[in-house]
Amino acid sequence: MSDPTLCWLALSLLFRGPSAAARRVLGRFPSVTEIFRGGRADFDGLRLEPAAVEAIVSGRALDRAGRELEKAAGKAYTLLTLESPEYPGRLREIFDPPFVLYCEGDPETLRNPAVAVVGARRPTPYGRAVAEKLAGDLAGRGCVVTSGLAAGIDACAHRGALGKGRTVAVLGSGLDVIYPWENRPLAREIAARGAVVTEFPLGTPPLAPNFPVRNRIISGLSLGLVVVEATRKSGSLITAQLALTQDREVMAVPGNVTSELSIGPNGLIREGARPVATWEDVAEGLPSPWGENLLARGDGKEENSGASLSRDERRLMDELALDAALPIDELAERTGLAVSVLLALLLGLELKGAVVQLPGKEFQRRM
Repeated sequence: MSDPTLCWLALSLLFRGPSAAARRVLGRFPSVTEIFRGGRADFDGLRLEPAAVEAIVSGRALDRAGRELEKAAGKAYTLLTLESPEYPGRLREIFDPPFVLYCEGDPETLRNPAVAVVGARRPTPYGRAVAEKLAGDLAGRGCVVTSGLAAGIDACAHRGALGKGRTVAVLGSGLDVIYPWENRPLAREIAARGAVVTEFPLGTPPLAPNFPVRNRIISGLSLGLVVVEATRKSGSLITAQLALTQDREVMAVPGNVTSELSIGPNGLIREGARPVATWEDVAEGLPSPWGENLLARGDGKEENSGASLSRDERRLMDELALDAALPIDELAERTGLAVSVLLALLLGLELKGAVVQLPGKEFQRRM
């Protein structure tokens, strides 16, 4: 008879995830495999579409799942079901955990203590710097950073974490449909040193309704959630509300009261979210013993990142800021160096991970 993985996948594909109808079916049968041994009469009273019942009893649902499983295996993806020992325990605890998680990378990453860092798709230089530093400081102390691979704060959080540890990206599309397109190289890096996951079948496009659905996974994998920048209607606020319903700690980085991007986090703080500015603030907001364990890993002695920089590079770093980007012509005016010399120095600093270049030849410090 069919194995549980195939049955969970068939159920997920048929009902498009853990829908109310799927949960009614699970409540009727003693196990997921028994669902696909049932006859038509066994589904009476469950208020299912006739086509769904026919797909189950005819075997078509299992056939479709078998084809999907073959495609996933061909791409070396791992499938985790609710019954898999590798399935992340925290995610299993939420009201509507995904029946199946498609994973590229190391599934063990999903079981480690994690903090979600999310925010605006068009952040300020301040937001970028804070997200990257928070993520890097947390990852450097063994905490996995989860986010959604979106442009902006999500990408900054992933990059910051990759510099010092591991991160998990949760997609609102199929695992073979990376969105946004420009983050494909980032997704490959994450899969190589962490994990990229989704509950959506292969080939699923990044449709707008998928993203609020995937947000429950971002928060569900995590012990707590940090919102860096967000507008009044930001999807990050949806994630924060989901985190609250999952009994996760919600935290927010305070922002400039005149900025539209501060409306979200400042509003969360006003409603009771924990204000945070450093990794220690985040650790103090996590449940016991995770917060205490994280704090114990920080001795307050940051790596001397400037030791490997030349005198000219250190001089240039002194002119750059963590919370603002400077155009190349202003840097030339401040330092008195030719633009050609500056660009060579900045390239070296980029390669060392000390500087990030933003559109318009603007540069911002990363450490």
